[in-house]
Amino acid sequence: MKGLILVGGYGTRLRPLTLTLPKPLVEFGNKPMILHQVEALAAAGVTDIVLAVNYRPEVMVAALKKYEEMYNISITFSVETEPLGTAGPLKLAAEILQKDDSPFFVLNSDIICDYPFSQLADFHRSHGGEATIVATKVEEPSKYGVIVHKPNTIGQIDRFVEKPVEFVGNRINAGIYILNPSVVDRIELRPTSIEKETFPSLAKDGALYSFDLEGYWMDVGQPKDFLSGTCLYLSSLAKKGSKLLTPTSEEFVHGGNVLIDPSAKVGKDCRIGPNVTIGPNVVIGDGVRLQRCVILQGSRVRDHAWIKSSIVGWNSNVGRWARLEGVTVLGDDVTVADEVYVNGGSVLPHKTITSNIETPSIIM
Repeated sequence: MKGLILVGGYGTRLRPLTLTLPKPLVEFGNKPMILHQVEALAAAGVTDIVLAVNYRPEVMVAALKKYEEMYNISITFSVETEPLGTAGPLKLAAEILQKDDSPFFVLNSDIICDYPFSQLADFHRSHGGEATIVATKVEEPSKYGVIVHKPNTIGQIDRFVEKPVEFVGNRINAGIYILNPSVVDRIELRPTSIEKETFPSLAKDGALYSFDLEGYWMDVGQPKDFLSGTCLYLSSLAKKGSKLLTPTSEEFVHGGNVLIDPSAKVGKDCRIGPNVTIGPNVVIGDGVRLQRCVILQGSRVRDHAWIKSSIVGWNSNVGRWARLEGVTVLGDDVTVADEVYVNGGSVLPHKTITSNIETPSIIM
């Protein structure tokens, strides 16, 4: 089987992290975002993966070479010379996607969930339509395009209603699809939207179905959602009894859902959790308080610092008694001086912060 991951451009919504690494390589739950997807696709029997990108960073090519060998798959870059939207890239990669008549998966690179690829493929083959969308239930459907089903069918889609004023349903497109190669024939090679053009035309022909996603789902393309998605991912690991999580019997774990790389060091009298990820070679000092945060590789958090709802970028240094909160994001190699307070600061790489940042702002 085949899969196409829509990576797109420079990941500007996740800056300052994407100023250092392309978004697919930023670690989510201590492994590159793209690796979560590659692993799940390979486990479902996918052998060919296409990455649809607007640019081809060498660092990504090198990383994906490694995954090809690890998972015995072939990964190809399909590079757009102009942004082609969410459908155009399928046409650009037609040679691979249409090389045989097996269906192929398509997914947005920002989506994190328990990818249901095998069940999705079984359901898709059972209904005989051309395309299946994974649907997720949401609390506030009025913010999204909502799926409306044909009555008395199992998942056959009638139409989509954009930001409905009155209730028509609570299922939305989760950004994961399985399509027959014939769908590529419906797409022109130009900037075009799979959601606004391809899917409505498939629905009109009665060829589009939806498959309900169980469990969590999040688009983690921006910092606040990256943090929410981390909480959902860690909770999901806890539900599965994953050995990756630090046992709650550990003295410093407070509230559970704590993921710590084995190479990280944690000082005395710390309180860590709930919902914390600590990357490789991180050093946490004594008396540190961490909750709902991500500390990336090589960073150092000094004694008695307090970090909540924040992302500390690679090789950064948070001073003694410093306090970060309010979706603060430190880029690569940022230093926060001792006793400094940062609320919602977005700090570009290689900066040193020596005075308080009391209202959310970008520090260039």
